[in-house]
Amino acid sequence: MMGLNRFERPVVVQVSRHGAERIVVDVNDAATILLRDLHRQTEKRKVAMDACLQVLRGEAHPPAARRAFVAAALEAKILRSD
Repeated sequence: MMGLNRFERPVVVQVSRHGAERIVVDVNDAATILLRDLHRQTEKRKVAMDACLQVLRGEAHPPAARRAFVAAALEAKILRSD
């Protein structure tokens, strides 16, 4: 099942100013970052979390979660490359 949650292209984020860049390759990675590293409860974060959960439940496909994650990462100013 794990392979089904992979993104077509990784998303690169940097969650702290001095932290290493992180390469997000699947929905699990994205959900972990949304939960642990994005502390502002914004609508984009909520949409991204919901999208990840839908993929994990088999109700949606990874590209939708990837788009929502990129939007949340952009808003949080942690996006490095998409």
